[in-house]
Amino acid sequence: MLKPLADRVLIEAAPAEEKTASGIIIPDTAKEKPLQGKVIAVGPGKVDEPMTVKEGDSVLYGQYSGTEIKLDGNTYLIMRESDVYGIL
Repeated sequence: MLKPLADRVLIEAAPAEEKTASGIIIPDTAKEKPLQGKVIAVGPGKVDEPMTVKEGDSVLYGQYSGTEIKLDGNTYLIMRESDVYGIL
């Protein structure tokens, strides 16, 4: 598994919604990028800024935050902790 450096966080995005509240199936082309996920790994932080999030936390992040990477057949996002809005 990847070990993030400095203030970076590795996140597994929550799956995109498959249906609307009324039961309409959403096609792949219309699915919105999820804005929450689970923290898989965290870096050690910076000298003057310790990390707030930890492995296993469910977090909210910005729609365009992070860089998508593929590891062992799974897709993850890696981003700075400052791109995380909050812990759920």
